[in-house]
Amino acid sequence: MKRRSLLLSGTAVGGALLVGWSVLPPRSRLGHAASWPPAKDEVALNGWIKIAGDGAVVLAMNRSEMGQGVHTALAMLAAEELDVPLERVRLQQAGHDAIFGSAESFVGFLPFHADDREPGQESLTFRGARWMTLKLARELGINITGGSASVADAWGPLRLAAATARARLLGVASLRWKLPVAELEVRDGVVSHASGPRTHYGELAEQAALSPPGDVTLRPASAWRVIGRPAQRIDLAPKSDGRAVFGLDVRLPGLVYADVLHAPMIGGSLATVDVDAALKRPGVERVVRLPPLGGAPAAIAVIGRSTWHARDAARQLQVQWREPPSGPLDSKRIEAALEAAARDAAEHDKGFGFHSRGDSAAALAAASQRVEALYRAPYLAHATMEPMNCTALVRDGRVEVWAPTQVPGLARDAAARVAGVDPNAVTVNVTYLGGGFGRRLEVDFVAQAVRVAQETAGRPVQLCWSREEDFMHDFYRPAGVALLRAGFDAGGHLSVIEARSAGDALEPRWMARAMPALSGPVDAPDKTTVEGLYDLPYAVPNQRIAHVATRSGVPIGNWRSVGHSHNAFFAESFIDELAHAAKVDPVKFRLDLLPQRPRHAAVLTLAAQKAGWGQPPPAGRARGVALHESFGTIVAQVVEVSLGPDKRPRVHRVVCALDCGVVVHPQGVAQQVESSVIFGLSAALWGRIDIDGGVVRQKNFPDYPLLTLAQTPLIETHTVASDGPPTGMGEPALPPVAPALANALFALTGRRLRELPLAPLVA
Repeated sequence: MKRRSLLLSGTAVGGALLVGWSVLPPRSRLGHAASWPPAKDEVALNGWIKIAGDGAVVLAMNRSEMGQGVHTALAMLAAEELDVPLERVRLQQAGHDAIFGSAESFVGFLPFHADDREPGQESLTFRGARWMTLKLARELGINITGGSASVADAWGPLRLAAATARARLLGVASLRWKLPVAELEVRDGVVSHASGPRTHYGELAEQAALSPPGDVTLRPASAWRVIGRPAQRIDLAPKSDGRAVFGLDVRLPGLVYADVLHAPMIGGSLATVDVDAALKRPGVERVVRLPPLGGAPAAIAVIGRSTWHARDAARQLQVQWREPPSGPLDSKRIEAALEAAARDAAEHDKGFGFHSRGDSAAALAAASQRVEALYRAPYLAHATMEPMNCTALVRDGRVEVWAPTQVPGLARDAAARVAGVDPNAVTVNVTYLGGGFGRRLEVDFVAQAVRVAQETAGRPVQLCWSREEDFMHDFYRPAGVALLRAGFDAGGHLSVIEARSAGDALEPRWMARAMPALSGPVDAPDKTTVEGLYDLPYAVPNQRIAHVATRSGVPIGNWRSVGHSHNAFFAESFIDELAHAAKVDPVKFRLDLLPQRPRHAAVLTLAAQKAGWGQPPPAGRARGVALHESFGTIVAQVVEVSLGPDKRPRVHRVVCALDCGVVVHPQGVAQQVESSVIFGLSAALWGRIDIDGGVVRQKNFPDYPLLTLAQTPLIETHTVASDGPPTGMGEPALPPVAPALANALFALTGRRLRELPLAPLVA
């Protein structure tokens, strides 16, 4: 197995690999101005920052905007360090310099327990592994918008780049005016001195590009005027008035359109196709057979004058498909096999042990009271509002693509592989994303578009999947099963907890598709299978958490909050069961288990206070609580629910408290909480993908409902003040929703629901 594969797959890091690796110089993370050629009337001060002639700041934007507000948050970091108004920051897509690579998202692969990662109490092993992973990730330069890591990744390098640019500009003013730098003041991009001299950045930039930065210091929190303050989102106006360009908005001269058709059954392949009827339809140019590309199965693409022409012709194709050699998949059989694997693992102590403490077997045998429960979670689709699409142009040995992608570098590599060109001959233009949720971490739709573009005689082609193709050929959130056991000692204290889970290993599958050069022939234990389950914050003296990795044959991928999305449901529902067995209030039960986790306790206490926990809820309603940490952020939620006349659950209120470190953009944090709650409630209430005879049943939104505006509860966001660096926000508010809702339904009905989705079980 390759060393990089070993590191990126999430296995433990050996200290011996540190030998010979020098510490990464901080300034090298700024890049070089030469790698970012300035346009007319612009001056590049480093790889991140350019200054325009009018004094505006041009920021290299290395992250994809898919509604999460990252363009605004990162622009705020630059505006703060350069002391310019946010509206004076302009964004330009970053190139492929390694400085723009993700780092914090790869740290998330490290399978360390919460005990090792607690801020201020990190273990030496974790610190070493984190250092090496950050260094490796910076050197690889793989640019990923995912893992809720964008702001955390930029917190150091981007602020340093902006502060260095500010130091250069101030240094030039100091030389010109022959005045000490310490006496100069910067306000809204204007440098001045009390004695009278005054100028803006644009008049200093050209000389600053040739000057050393001198002393570079970050602005202290006491001086912040942008970070932590209300700010209007940069993408608000263009998305409101139609100027925003999403993938499907790309229009190029000579553009043609392509529709794609895959085998209806998962794993199916093309046998024969009669294209005559399709080619006779008006506005149709040709039919292209697509081999398996980027993880997508073999398919057929129809090229036409418009999407409608291509899609209409695709319906006329006479296709014979082959079933996969192993036979058709069935989700019910898969779920039964997962349950059997989890029970077998518990009976015979099988599976990879991700965490052990004490002697769980002995403690369980000696327990005066035991509790056992089996939990299930189904496959889920991403269901992004904008279906998969990509526009590609192959001409004169070069490739250019316009794509709503979370991984521009990996998309570039995929395009190069398909076209048989060097990656440097590929240009990737990242558009706005109409939702990502992990689906656009894949490169299948980019690879297909490039292959079709090879057949269009140098004209650009826009390939778009239908909604049905999108649902039936997703990379689904894995199904999972967990068998949990716990025991109380003679004094009534929780003495042991065990969990045996089963499900497909996700990250090896994703790496094989997106980064084949880095994937190895052997699967390393995948931390995402048990994240949120193996690293519980609770002080239980005896623990054993193990996972059985399976291979179901169902294509799986990263779904918003990844393993936390179902493991939080398993863990926090079970903790509630234990509170009920102990006859202790659920909030108090958790607080009693958090003596060494003051941050968790503070978040849980805040949520309970804001929700009025301990006070009677409105008539006909009940409350449930859940506490979970993911992507470095601690979240507690209280859900208030009732049952309507039709016995369907109605969520009225969700109170969310969190500790996400420094809050850069307050509205952005609240918006991400609201987005996560709505997304999570949709999945918790109705979300599931069923596979019957190899075919996905759910083919469009009527089969896969999302929460409507009328069904959306009041969502409250409360943050715990923190001076720690920012942690994730795009995903952490999703995992606690399902268990908090299930716990509220138990309080309301007395029925313990251990399987998702919940709504069909209640009715």
